[in-house]
Amino acid sequence: MALVEMIMPKMGESIFECTVLNWLKNVGDRVEVDDMILEVATDKIDTEIGSSHSGILKEVLVTKGEIATIGKPICIIETDLENAVAEKKTEAKALEEDKTVEETANELEKQSDLTSLLVDTSEPKVNSLSGRFYSPLVQNIAKEENISSEELESIKGTGLENRVTKDDILTYVKLKKEKDAVPVSAVMPTSQPVTQVISGSDQIIEMDRMRKMIAERMLESKRISAHVTSFVETDMTAISLWRDKIKGKFQQETGENITFTPLLIEAVVKAIKDFPMINIQVEADKIIRKGKINIGMAVALPSGNLIVPVVHEADSYSLIGLTKKVNDLANRARNNKLKADDLADGTLTVSNIGSFGNIAGTPIIMQPQVSILAFGVIQKKVSVIETPQGDTIGIRQKMIISHSYDHRVVDGSLGGQFVKRVSDYLENFDINRKLF
Repeated sequence: MALVEMIMPKMGESIFECTVLNWLKNVGDRVEVDDMILEVATDKIDTEIGSSHSGILKEVLVTKGEIATIGKPICIIETDLENAVAEKKTEAKALEEDKTVEETANELEKQSDLTSLLVDTSEPKVNSLSGRFYSPLVQNIAKEENISSEELESIKGTGLENRVTKDDILTYVKLKKEKDAVPVSAVMPTSQPVTQVISGSDQIIEMDRMRKMIAERMLESKRISAHVTSFVETDMTAISLWRDKIKGKFQQETGENITFTPLLIEAVVKAIKDFPMINIQVEADKIIRKGKINIGMAVALPSGNLIVPVVHEADSYSLIGLTKKVNDLANRARNNKLKADDLADGTLTVSNIGSFGNIAGTPIIMQPQVSILAFGVIQKKVSVIETPQGDTIGIRQKMIISHSYDHRVVDGSLGGQFVKRVSDYLENFDINRKLF
């Protein structure tokens, strides 16, 4: 028999640590390769991790609530020597094909922080006295909260190589504020009543971890980007009639239900190719034009929260392939089966708010993207129809598209032309289009 350390596997390009939520196996339990043995939480998603070896779980090295670092041991599994050797060879081969975990984590921490929050690039990333590394995100929080260099040096880091993580500095800030807080009675006469915001009939509901994350990111996005929203009304009659005509055959031939979402994404992809400067990101004072078209699609969860899985390289799919991908991501999102990679590297996001009966909205940009589209409900409206014989009145199916964009780098001309081009592709849909 042999004792083997199970290493925390890579979970995505921007993930280098996670929090252990729960161990699904107990010490002494038998596990097989790929058996789900623990559940972890990252800043993007909760997910389950499969065992790297077959054998008996002998020891847990990272307990519930503790931070697990990518590339570091999380448990010890007792396995027979033959299996251990074979699995070690597989492990070594995988590591050989990629960078070391430490190198990857270092590089990705810089990439993730640089693209998730703007910082003043004139400030050094390394403390000049100690040489200790601080990510741009940590530096920015320290600046906003007036944390001195000496205080920053005193914070114990739980990240890779004892680096100070976002959670470390936020915990420090919280404790500091609690310590510095002055009791209300010290500044307000006891005879003056304190305003009560909670009555006996009110219910206090604690935000879950995902809701806190959403709240933080939405505020962060509004703070970073200069949001502007443009609107256009689109005639969806042709595309609606085509979908009604083929959806039965589509389901029969492919086993999939075709919703409007893949049709909307298809139009967005075409418009991005016409206006590639909408498919960009901002890093300090530089604009990065993304080489791939990765479309995020907002999905409402049964819990009431929101998650945005990504259709990577959306321009590489046929309509049938796109439909299958959209349905797969939506289903796995609602059943908490998404992986970290499913949420990474989006370059533009769409939200089908029409599914809730909403006419239009002003969506908030997903950082570090610069553009997000919201598609409203399709409604029958009395409209003026232009014909060769003159104008006439008719019933058309109309939809409003909302386009929020970052005015730091996208002006009204580009923002308006882009959403109009999306509309044009939808309005000019070929009602005689063939499936195969």
